[in-house]
Amino acid sequence: MKAAARGWFRRYPADSDSRFTGVPRRLAICRPVWQSELTRSFLDAVCHMDATSRDRILSLVRARGYVTARAVADAGIHTQALTRLVADGTLERVARGRYRLTTAEISEHHGLVRAAVAAPEGVICMLSALSFHGIGTQLPAEVWVAIERGRRPPKVADLQLRVVRFSGLAFREGIEVHEIEGNRVRVYSVAKTLADLFKARNRVGIEVAVEALREAWRDRRFTMADLDRAARACRVTRVMRPYLESVVA
Repeated sequence: MKAAARGWFRRYPADSDSRFTGVPRRLAICRPVWQSELTRSFLDAVCHMDATSRDRILSLVRARGYVTARAVADAGIHTQALTRLVADGTLERVARGRYRLTTAEISEHHGLVRAAVAAPEGVICMLSALSFHGIGTQLPAEVWVAIERGRRPPKVADLQLRVVRFSGLAFREGIEVHEIEGNRVRVYSVAKTLADLFKARNRVGIEVAVEALREAWRDRRFTMADLDRAARACRVTRVMRPYLESVVA
């Protein structure tokens, strides 16, 4: 009797049937049971993403323009479904734990979005902020992003980042939040960007800072109060004063 039972309930390894290669060993069950159509259907459901999960994930993506692995898990969907959607070309991974449709429109500021996703607490600054505001003729080949001193610098595959570190008021002053491609992107205001350029004049060139100041003043892109506050935050009031006087004269 025991011998018959052992023959009946003999366990097989997970890869004993090529249909179920990759099923965890703990799911391996006796041959007569997994040969049944009912159990085969169950294991198919376990091993393959159902259409309902796919539709739910795509609904989450379309609602915000992207979806995170945490949002998928909170919705009760296994995050392995995201991997399959990436594999079949439906989604693309834009940062760790964040995905978007491969067919989504890409704006001219897509690099800023990728940087913001990688560093949500960072702020687009310097030449990248200047280009975003449409001031000057600079077309930076890298994305300038400011992070608070002490934080780990972000890394993005296939995107050159120029990371600068600010602290205190120099980091907090003049932050604007813009919606780009369905994502929150923090960018420094025009006034703060001008102050940053004068502070980094030895790095970006004084002519770049002066040209930006002249164009922004001509187009009324900042107020004197905003510029004064930004200059004090960056401690460049005395540096900027002679250039500002020549521009507004």
